[in-house]
Amino acid sequence: MTAWDGTALAELPDGALARAIADVAADRAAAEGELYRRFAPRVRLYGLRHLPDRDSAEDLAQQVMLVVIERLRAGEVREVDQIGSFILGTSRLMAGSLRRVERRREGLRARYYERGETLTWTNERSLDETRIAPCLAGIRDRERTILLLSFYADKGAKQIAEALGMTAGAVRVSRHRALASMRECVEARKPS
Repeated sequence: MTAWDGTALAELPDGALARAIADVAADRAAAEGELYRRFAPRVRLYGLRHLPDRDSAEDLAQQVMLVVIERLRAGEVREVDQIGSFILGTSRLMAGSLRRVERRREGLRARYYERGETLTWTNERSLDETRIAPCLAGIRDRERTILLLSFYADKGAKQIAEALGMTAGAVRVSRHRALASMRECVEARKPS
């Protein structure tokens, strides 16, 4: 079976279709297209039930079908006759992973960005906002986040590293570079 007739492909059972994808000599592209046609809508429906929005469900369908096809090509699916169960299991695992990532992001946003607090300065010294604001806006997002977490949220390098998925050393280096950039920018904006 090296060339597929579209009607013959549509009539194949799921297991035979999966074996055709695993077969090096077969016309894999046609078999892969048919597998996608059969199962992507089911994965998308699973995503709509278990993920927060339609875009996430679409992403899930693409990712799951890509993983399944790659596994079939590599011969890593043990029971190809149970390909539907393998696809459902993969969908369940990937959807859970996507939910965990989103919960982590939401927790970080709630913890550091949506406070609604305002700062009040207790000392007599005031900052020159016209010099600092553009300088802060001019540094990279990660460095700005590190500075805000360091000085506004009063977090240490280890805590910031855990929150941002970095090492504590990388946080310290980024903070040092950000402070150097800020110092240089503020000095350059100093009135003569």
